Amino acid sequence: MAAQLSHPTIDHVTALLRLAGWNGTVHTFAVGVKTAQTAAEALGCDVGAIANSLVFDADRSPLLILTSGAHRVDPQLVARTLAVGSLTRATADFVRAHTGQVIGGVAPLGHPAPLPTYLDRALRIHPAIWAAAGHSNAVFKTTYDELRRITGATEIDVR
Repeated sequence: MAAQLSHPTIDHVTALLRLAGWNGTVHTFAVGVKTAQTAAEALGCDVGAIANSLVFDADRSPLLILTSGAHRVDPQLVARTLAVGSLTRATADFVRAHTGQVIGGVAPLGHPAPLPTYLDRALRIHPAIWAAAGHSNAVFKTTYDELRRITGATEIDVR
């Protein structure tokens, strides 16, 4: 890990985390960790403990799924679960427009407007979870229950 990186998005996410009662430290890396695997390797944790923040296009509306880095979201299953007509991975422009952040660094909070957020139940087995802090070079450590509380996410099965 590198010295603390200062970036407006990281600062914004950190401030919101603090307001929500989180008291950890944002960890930064010398180079971006844009995949769950590279993040897990850099942190020395299981890839399943990485909470990927994936934005989907649900009938032209944004939807955020916080999922385990150990597997992929089944869009058909989630679309049926949430009763939406279609669910597709969002484009980079769609993600940026709705989160103010870029793919690879999307935090579970800190977006211009609240997004409907869903939490993959598979993350529950990990005592510690790592999520992006608004930049591909920054993550924060939390727990499943704290992440659910901070984001107001609804628990679902995504695969």
